[in-house]
Amino acid sequence: MKAVSVVTIRKELKHKSNAELAELCLRLSRFKKENKELLTYLLFEADSEEGYIETVKTEIDEQFEIMNTNSYFYIKKSVRKILRNTKKYIRYSLNKETEVELLLYFCKKLKNMSPPISRNTTLTNLYDRNIEAISKKILNLHEDLQYDYRQVLEDL
Repeated sequence: MKAVSVVTIRKELKHKSNAELAELCLRLSRFKKENKELLTYLLFEADSEEGYIETVKTEIDEQFEIMNTNSYFYIKKSVRKILRNTKKYIRYSLNKETEVELLLYFCKKLKNMSPPISRNTTLTNLYDRNIEAISKKILNLHEDLQYDYRQVLEDL
């Protein structure tokens, strides 16, 4: 079965009633964990972006705490997983400030972790790529926010 385009889906959804739309959303939430997470964000956390950011930061902290630090192989796998989850949460928000805030927090945790990432080229490159991406994303923000985030970025 081939999926239709978003435009076609949008047109079709306009013809549905509110009850039918609610039923479609509930059906979507049954199939994938990401759909359920996105609906949770949209329904409960979208109105409080600060609370959402704190929730994601707490989850990042927990993931760094349970990370296996016995070898750099396991550290790399865990760090990539944490970054993948962080970017997933950023996609839910679609807010540029949230994106910069969460990526800065991730980089801060990565830099301060033990054993240090400076001993591993892959982790250092991952850190550097994220710092570059953050600096590019900061340019799209308001001037006051740019100044604040640049200060945090320079501290890293």
